[in-house]
Amino acid sequence: MAWRKVEVEAQRLRFVEAAMIGERSFSSLCMEYEISRPTGYLWLKRYREHGAAGMQEASRRPLLSPRQSPAELEEQIVSLRRQHPDWGARKLRVLLGRSGVKVPSSTVHRVLRRHGLIHRLDSHPQATGSFCREAPNQLWQMDFKSPKGWNAHLGPLSVLDDHSRYALVLEQLSSGEGLVVQQRLDKAFSDCGLPEAMLMDHGQPWWNAQSPGGWTQLSVWLMRLGIRLYFSGVRHPQTQGKVERFHGALERARRRCGPMDTPPGQSWLDRFREEYNHVRPHEALDMETPADHWHPSQREYTEPRNPAYAPDAEVRELNSNGALWLDGRSWQVAGALAHQPVRLARIDQRILIFYGDTPIRELDLTGQGSTIVEPCPANSLNL
Repeated sequence: MAWRKVEVEAQRLRFVEAAMIGERSFSSLCMEYEISRPTGYLWLKRYREHGAAGMQEASRRPLLSPRQSPAELEEQIVSLRRQHPDWGARKLRVLLGRSGVKVPSSTVHRVLRRHGLIHRLDSHPQATGSFCREAPNQLWQMDFKSPKGWNAHLGPLSVLDDHSRYALVLEQLSSGEGLVVQQRLDKAFSDCGLPEAMLMDHGQPWWNAQSPGGWTQLSVWLMRLGIRLYFSGVRHPQTQGKVERFHGALERARRRCGPMDTPPGQSWLDRFREEYNHVRPHEALDMETPADHWHPSQREYTEPRNPAYAPDAEVRELNSNGALWLDGRSWQVAGALAHQPVRLARIDQRILIFYGDTPIRELDLTGQGSTIVEPCPANSLNL
């Protein structure tokens, strides 16, 4: 016991002894011990009720600390954290608010810290302001998640709406081949309608570095549906920042499950997607959910069709190799466009070849050479 505490108790006992003997008036005794009369009576009362134990210094800590949450609230916060172990205080505060419990995120954070529920994995960069499409379905971002840590050769395919961050597709595919991806997109288009445009990286199966212009059977199929295609810059992943952050949240949720011998099953991915879309608050959406900001596209999904050209346009069909016979020689255009109609625009001694509205190759009739016209890079469009 500290010396100061012992001295205080001894002083109070001496006061009680002198007061009970009654040799001096109570007022003069209080003045001698430099205490008020109510304090003197309190010491006498404590001694009569508890003896010397009542003379101990009482704790100055309030019975209900304004910084200490009620037990019921703490239990609710801890329970929510265990249900959503990769959610921080701000998101949990929103979830509490939906149930009628109004509490600042700082209080939620203190409770999590007090219960040892703040982990290293919770420290990740906060979302920064970025360009965002004005309405749903103007642009969808598509990418495969990195398979690192998933004990799989391929991560799940993700398709995210740029405006709302709504996850339209999250599925572990049997392979990354173009036909497999096309079949999954076919279902997404049937359920959600068509986007105006899609953004991808320079990866298979929507890009082929060996093909002129990078076109693949999958990218041509998307163009035939009337979808404009944008491609992120090489080694420029921030162009697809929204789907990258989605994959970051997905990875943190996977790590909470601990080491896995096999990758998470589709049922786990479905639960994550449901929670991400309909339950999890999103800071970039003023803590509302993606489902609050997304609706199906009004562009109905129909069978792919060849581009429509003006009646007076010069249109030629490429052969089975994606080549064009012109001026007595064969010009390679794009293998992925085999048997597709292209439009020729003659400008002096050059010919621009368009597939729909997309320029794909320029022919130089004088130099007998041709130049690939690269697709429009996404980073030049403030994506």
